[in-house]
Amino acid sequence: MVTDRIIDDHDTALSADDLAALRENLHEQRLFRREQLKQLDQAQELPASAPNRTDVPHDRRTGPQAEVRGKLAASARMVLADVEAALARMDQGGYGRCQLCQEPIDRARLTVVPQGRYCTRCQQVREAGR
Repeated sequence: MVTDRIIDDHDTALSADDLAALRENLHEQRLFRREQLKQLDQAQELPASAPNRTDVPHDRRTGPQAEVRGKLAASARMVLADVEAALARMDQGGYGRCQLCQEPIDRARLTVVPQGRYCTRCQQVREAGR
């Protein structure tokens, strides 16, 4: 639900400890997404590599399952790209700044969404425009 109320960011100061914890979180997310993509890729390859094997069940769910795996993989790739971009911003010194208004992003927001590109206000404006 979109409201007319805009939430202002107010606690923006990131300490060295904050940045270290956020970087660690992003590294963990990157590892998780890479493993998730590896598993999804392996699941996609199994039926194709063994179409005549009797131990591989084949039923009407195979098509929908492949579609779901494809959508999960696309989502994981998108999140992985966001995580990689956040790590690059950290390395370049631009992490924690909104990519639209250039204002600092609220520390609490980054704690929840460490790969976030936008402050709360700009994110709300982007979502309202959809």
